[in-house]
Amino acid sequence: MDGFIEYVEAETSRLLGLALALTGNPHDAWDLVQETLTRVGVRWQRLRAGNPGGYARTTLVRLNIDRARRGLREVTTEMPPEQPRELEMVDDVEPWLLTALGRLPPQQRAAVVLKVIEDLDHASVAAHLGCSVGTARSHLSRGLARLRELAPTQEVD
Repeated sequence: MDGFIEYVEAETSRLLGLALALTGNPHDAWDLVQETLTRVGVRWQRLRAGNPGGYARTTLVRLNIDRARRGLREVTTEMPPEQPRELEMVDDVEPWLLTALGRLPPQQRAAVVLKVIEDLDHASVAAHLGCSVGTARSHLSRGLARLRELAPTQEVD
């Protein structure tokens, strides 16, 4: 797995930031990143010469959309859960924004995160979402409009 360990060490915090913005939940974010890195690892020999980062982001976004569609919920057990690890965020994200992103449908949330946080163009957002450019723009427009409604009012001095 020539170079895979280095790739994982370099990209994990970035993928975690993206996953946390998509899910709003550190546990789900870790699950998404682990599944994404597993899929990248399986295909590493083909991906390493190309664009493993793009494949990883697309996989992460699509896994999150699938997760949200299935409506998976945590199941309570008799054993207490492990203590959550502290997430290392590259950039600080306002708490209200994570809450607001969590209120968006999965496609809109993914479009907003990919466009605003990852700074992708509309065609790249569409490719990650697996839809047309027009549909991606629609998801982005609706998501941003909803975020504006949910944004706290800021007092200007």
